[in-house]
Amino acid sequence: MSAERPGKIPLEDFFRKPERISVRLSPSGNFLAYLQPHERRMNVFVKDLRSGEVRQVTSERNRDIPGYIWVNDDRLVYLQDQAGNENFRLFAVGRDGSSPIDLTPFEKVKCGIIDDLEDIDEEILFQMNRRNPEIFDVYRLNVNTGEMKMIAENPGNIQAWITDHEGNLRLATTSDGINTSILFRDRESDPWRTVATYNFKESANPISFTFDNHALYVTSNVGRDKSALFEYDLETGREKDLIFEHPDVDVSGLLTSKKRKVVTGAVYETDRTGYRFFDEERKSIQDYLDKQLPQYENSLVSYSRDETRYVVYSGSDRTRGSYWLLDTGKMEMKKLFDLSPWLREEDMASMRPISYRTKDDHTIRGYLTLPQRGPSKHLPLVVHPHGGPWHRDSWGFDPAVQFLANRGFAVLQMNFRGSTGYGRKFMEASFGQWGLAMQDDISAGVEWAVAGKIADPGRVAIYGGSYGGYAALSGLTQTPDLYRCGVSYVGVSNLFTWMAAIPPYWKPYLEMMYEMVGHPERDEKRFRETSPFFNADKIRVPLLVAQGANDPRVRKEESDQIVAALKARGIPVEYLVKENEGHGFHNEENMFEFFRVMEKFLLRNLQMDGAGAPIKSP
Repeated sequence: MSAERPGKIPLEDFFRKPERISVRLSPSGNFLAYLQPHERRMNVFVKDLRSGEVRQVTSERNRDIPGYIWVNDDRLVYLQDQAGNENFRLFAVGRDGSSPIDLTPFEKVKCGIIDDLEDIDEEILFQMNRRNPEIFDVYRLNVNTGEMKMIAENPGNIQAWITDHEGNLRLATTSDGINTSILFRDRESDPWRTVATYNFKESANPISFTFDNHALYVTSNVGRDKSALFEYDLETGREKDLIFEHPDVDVSGLLTSKKRKVVTGAVYETDRTGYRFFDEERKSIQDYLDKQLPQYENSLVSYSRDETRYVVYSGSDRTRGSYWLLDTGKMEMKKLFDLSPWLREEDMASMRPISYRTKDDHTIRGYLTLPQRGPSKHLPLVVHPHGGPWHRDSWGFDPAVQFLANRGFAVLQMNFRGSTGYGRKFMEASFGQWGLAMQDDISAGVEWAVAGKIADPGRVAIYGGSYGGYAALSGLTQTPDLYRCGVSYVGVSNLFTWMAAIPPYWKPYLEMMYEMVGHPERDEKRFRETSPFFNADKIRVPLLVAQGANDPRVRKEESDQIVAALKARGIPVEYLVKENEGHGFHNEENMFEFFRVMEKFLLRNLQMDGAGAPIKSP
């Protein structure tokens, strides 16, 4: 007799705001900042690590604060948009909540931080598109007075800016939509010169300057399939020394010690995050963490300027994790707090890495999550393709996946072709394949789960957000016999209208998107064949659609169209629209409502009784 599955955990427990996230040490290491819920919105709080005193710094009630930085020990800068429109403003405030200021009080302008200027206590560098909505200029900004000065006017093609280790703006990357170039200058007063130009399929991507500020560290796939870590010569525009490569996946990051001015390691991701260390001191820290907290992924997420105090994040697939404070002088650590202490790790399900082959001989890797206890065969299956699509699913805690597993569903996530991290060939295999080979990769996952007797072929649903929402709609139109229902969350339904309505700051990438996705005129026939809206007559099963009214990436029109098309044919369709959301729901009450509606929708259409068991025929 199989073990009983854990009791039905309240839906709200999965989607409540974490107790604290985004934990950051001040430059001195004496203060700890973090985001914590206040009236159901994430706000900035600061704890004095010497006295233990905690002060609430912000009091936002309409929208979460998504991120912030320490400028110095006394002042922080944070970002916030309005109702999900992604036009982020910059605000500054004292660590005790004093002297708040709206640094960028401009309408319909998007801002982003470039450099916190670690050695300059009152200034940061930021970019905004106030002068031209399609491009971003760089400004030096005083965080006490709001005084700003443009230090780099975008000529029209610069997409990213990089400073050296002294905060000087000396590197930029450009795009004409297809070709990317690296621009460099010796001093901020010098003109830019082109170092190298690449096709977007093959390039060297700058990470940072070397510590002498004369060369670069880059990840590059020039002349190779997998991106590797190199030192890069700014005079010749070529890779010099190979620092690290992985045979199976791209190298994704670089670890350094700013204090000691050394490269300490490289980061990559297979089924889980991996490190290659070049520095014994950094390796010894990781060894200590992994010994103290075995079975978890442990990473350093913040540190004091003298690199004696670190904030450690420790998590896994079965827990949202915890934060710890590490003192490397004493080599001891102290637990700060759990993110979601109300969720017991033993009640959560394991996320198991899997792989399967497609008919055209690609290996697709992904993750399978089964209900924590109970039957492991012939289960109702929720297929959950990720968004992007130039993104990937990773091993770790996912509240939506855990919620579905707690309700008795198996959940299958797959990194279909085009997912990042698997090399250039795998990426290029996705070009022009929205709704075609990319969708076939998802269908092959369903077939794999059915063949392995994991899934009941009569009880399979597909649910995704953004591109995943498109994939859900595409699955219902391209393979209508495969699924019993679908959920599209801020999903694309019409490739023509989606591409015509992209945000202005994406327009420099249009030529690249034409090659990767397709051109609305040259590929009109294919766009019509692979746009769910034009194939809505093939949908025969119930659909749930959720949409933020202020979404700048996938506009509400995308969801309106498919809903209207199904209603005209009498196909059951539920439509949830939130007027105070954008590309995805962030407000806690909206998350609760969405998953509450989804739960009822899936239970009803996959014939579940709400306790994880199938409804028996009379």
